[in-house]
Amino acid sequence: MTLVASGLTVGYQAGRPVVADVDLTLEPGTVTVLVGANGCGKSTLLRTMAALQPALSGDVTVGGDPVAALSRRELSRRLAFLPQQPLVPAGVTVDELVRHGRYAHSGAFARHSAEDREAVDWAMDVADAAALSTRRLDELSGGERQRAWLATVLAQRAGALLLDEPTTYLDLKHQYEVLDLVRRLADDHGIACGLVLHDLGQAAGYADQVAVVAGGRVIATGDSAEVITDETVARAFDLSVTILRDPGTGHVAVFPRPTTEQQLN
Repeated sequence: MTLVASGLTVGYQAGRPVVADVDLTLEPGTVTVLVGANGCGKSTLLRTMAALQPALSGDVTVGGDPVAALSRRELSRRLAFLPQQPLVPAGVTVDELVRHGRYAHSGAFARHSAEDREAVDWAMDVADAAALSTRRLDELSGGERQRAWLATVLAQRAGALLLDEPTTYLDLKHQYEVLDLVRRLADDHGIACGLVLHDLGQAAGYADQVAVVAGGRVIATGDSAEVITDETVARAFDLSVTILRDPGTGHVAVFPRPTTEQQLN
């Protein structure tokens, strides 16, 4: 399911635009990562593309249709969104949470069909959450809880998936487990995946397309070798750096350059 932002300007109605004139396409089977400094508008852009807040101008389409014209249920069949810190319902088990992801298909009060159960089982298997099905969500570790939430959005069986900082608060092992899962969703299931990350090394290693947000614009879009450069990172983060790239994996390491004062000392 292709997700397209065209001339998109995002922000809040009472204030100035946060990010303006964005043209960005998320293709099926690819991973797009948004990077940029804190407060640059990455999350606002992602939320607007998910139709969780209105655009100031421009358009977002999913599967060729404007997201603003789709009902919430129809949109949920096409596009899934996982926020940074989803609220944890008290006492809810993982199985109950993931079954809620079928709302767009079965309705809030309908009995779950065999198709719904199959989708839930598939989602928990793909997210490696099946062993957690009877556990309460509020008893899980951070990594386990993130797998449960990922299973919930996967149960929607949407063709596009947006994740806002899905590795936040996770240790290194669980960060890479989440990113491996996102990569498999694109490669094996043809899902168009878009996510916000802070780690440039992870963005370079997992993304097909990187979009750099800075100064109220998307200043660069393309593969990581083209986009994650000394010059672009310096512009986006106001930091002079040297970037070293692993030619085998595409991962990068970012090293701040010493200031003149540090060099003299």
